[in-house]
Amino acid sequence: MTKYRDAPLASSTLPGGIPYIIGNEAAERFSFYGMRAILIVFMTQYLLNNSGELAVMSEEDAKGWYHYFLSAVYFTPILGALLADGILGKFRTIILLSIVYVIGHFVLALDETRWGLAVGLGLIALGAGGIKPCVTAHVGDQFGKSNHHLLGNTYGWFYFAINLGAFISFLLTPWLLKHHGASVAFAVPGVLMLIATIIFWAGRHKFAHIPPQGMSFIKDVFSKTGLTTIAKLAVVYSFVAVFWALFDQTGSSWVLQAQQMDRFVFGYELLPSQIQAANPLLIMLLIPLFTFYLYPAIEQVFPLNAMRKIGIGLLLTAISFMIISWIQNQIDYGLSPHIGWQLLAYIIITAGEVMVSITCLEFSYTQAPRSMKSFVMALFLMSAAIGNLFTGSVNFFLQNADGSSKLEGTDYFLFFTAIMLITTLLFALYARCYRERIYIQHETTSEESVSP
Repeated sequence: MTKYRDAPLASSTLPGGIPYIIGNEAAERFSFYGMRAILIVFMTQYLLNNSGELAVMSEEDAKGWYHYFLSAVYFTPILGALLADGILGKFRTIILLSIVYVIGHFVLALDETRWGLAVGLGLIALGAGGIKPCVTAHVGDQFGKSNHHLLGNTYGWFYFAINLGAFISFLLTPWLLKHHGASVAFAVPGVLMLIATIIFWAGRHKFAHIPPQGMSFIKDVFSKTGLTTIAKLAVVYSFVAVFWALFDQTGSSWVLQAQQMDRFVFGYELLPSQIQAANPLLIMLLIPLFTFYLYPAIEQVFPLNAMRKIGIGLLLTAISFMIISWIQNQIDYGLSPHIGWQLLAYIIITAGEVMVSITCLEFSYTQAPRSMKSFVMALFLMSAAIGNLFTGSVNFFLQNADGSSKLEGTDYFLFFTAIMLITTLLFALYARCYRERIYIQHETTSEESVSP
């Protein structure tokens, strides 16, 4: 059996496996966000019955399905983490679940009925969710004490790759759906996921493969240190869950709002789903801006630790929903506001994402004991599951029997704005008493392959 190095090399430079992980992430995120970009439109305009006739969903049902799917994507990381940390190791878990992921894409491409939708989304939720904590923790596993100082910037570029793939797919797949139909629009992300799997496999000899811990993983989870870590982080993640409840509406309620806006830009009419491309484009612009300019400038005024970054990000998210509420108020009274107003909201919520999501990636890795890296990362991802479960449940609850909603128009967005403001205040109080403890993988000084 092929053997691999089981610890990061002692080095002050970037680990050799990082380019393969970042390349894999860019292609994988193209596949996921490409499929996600057209999901609401597909369910409300293209869905068929078994006879090949249109059988589309209502907007409220589609939003419910959308957020329940995202919730499943962020619950399945627990399964991936258990496989990775306890049984198979991260590399084998990622390869296995990536194959499941590819199959899910092609089920969507081959069957445009509700049955195909359910099976395809189920497989994608298992694959995409299962690999998420493993890939993210695998990034951190490549670093030891000698190059730990590069980890924060690497997670920034890792997130940059995510959004590069997302940006291209948000522009391309809605165009494919409109001009070539659902089968082609879902098949292209499937091809990209296959490419992502091949890229990751190609880097196998460059990676540090941290061995699975077996039963010692379970003991570590239920040890005093493990339980204390989980309890502290669970409180943080409960606040972050509210962030995801709002942020992921950029793919549902914000798209539906964009359908009612003036979308002409320089004489070209943007498709409602294409507006989502603003988020990954802004991420790619804001990451270097924040990393090299904004954060150092703030540090001159007061220390900017992880908890303060998250708190500021939560506040920005609330402000973005205030703008969305104002836009909806204009629509409710018969104006047709320009899409530029929604772009302003995108700028603010994306700034919030940089400060919440990227910060939580590094924070989750460094706060997790060495044997629990994927597991703790899965707990962070579960915050997105809970947030989307909440949003999906709210949308199903609000729907009346006659198809109307208990919270119409502006009131819907004001409801989420109020929740976010309360969450920000409570988080600020909790952040004052949180104490960090950092765990990094041990190093090796040899290139010798030591682990099967």
